[in-house]
Amino acid sequence: MESTGRHAKPSVQGHGDGDDKEFMATLAKGLAVLGAFGRQRPAMTLSEAAAVADLSRAAARRVLRTLSMLGYVEQQGRQFSLSPRILEFGFAYLSTQSWIDRALPLMRELSERLGESCSAAILQGHDIVYVARVPARRIMSAALSVGSRLPALHTALGRVLFGYLDEAEIWRRLKANRIEAYTPQSITDLQALFDRIRADREQGFSIVDEELELGLRALAVPVLDRTGQAVGAINLSTHSTRTTRNEMRERFLPELNRITDQVSSMTL
Repeated sequence: MESTGRHAKPSVQGHGDGDDKEFMATLAKGLAVLGAFGRQRPAMTLSEAAAVADLSRAAARRVLRTLSMLGYVEQQGRQFSLSPRILEFGFAYLSTQSWIDRALPLMRELSERLGESCSAAILQGHDIVYVARVPARRIMSAALSVGSRLPALHTALGRVLFGYLDEAEIWRRLKANRIEAYTPQSITDLQALFDRIRADREQGFSIVDEELELGLRALAVPVLDRTGQAVGAINLSTHSTRTTRNEMRERFLPELNRITDQVSSMTL
């Protein structure tokens, strides 16, 4: 799956302390190296992989050699890069999320009819990860596709999914990372973010207006399983010059609710 390269540096430090005898440090090192590759680092030398993954050169060498023998990493000269086989992991995850297959044709129909981009995402830590996307117009400066990540707290998809965490977990994630302002409209105050997340949960949708990128306005609603927990979210995004917040509530919200209700009714 693709990364935008903006997420935190992968590391095995601080995980699996000595009290946890089940923790496999070797596996963690391998995953740290895999996580080091991305849009910003499509290829790395042994030394670069060791530095980014916070490993010794010897450990990084063993990891890269093993991944290369298994077919997940390719080597050309001193450079290592991911091989297409790594896609097996991403597709394996997507194949377990049956709601995505049900949502995609509905998203396509909605995007074509409204002329706006429609996306689905899941929450992973402090990011959202796109699991389906139907682009209609290029709105953001960065190209987005399945696997792309964006900061959850400044996206409608992320805000509406944060609302389904318990309060203690919301606060833990809010306090874990420094909240970055992407535009003058970005909310960075922790209490204000918490209040907005809880308000969005109460109303059942989230609108984020130019907090991630100027001109970008988005509306998102959750996809729920039969227990009422959010398994993902679907949004419509538009340019602020085309659609007002009121128009999003009056025109877009009923359409999004219609398709998420259909998807949620079939989700285990």
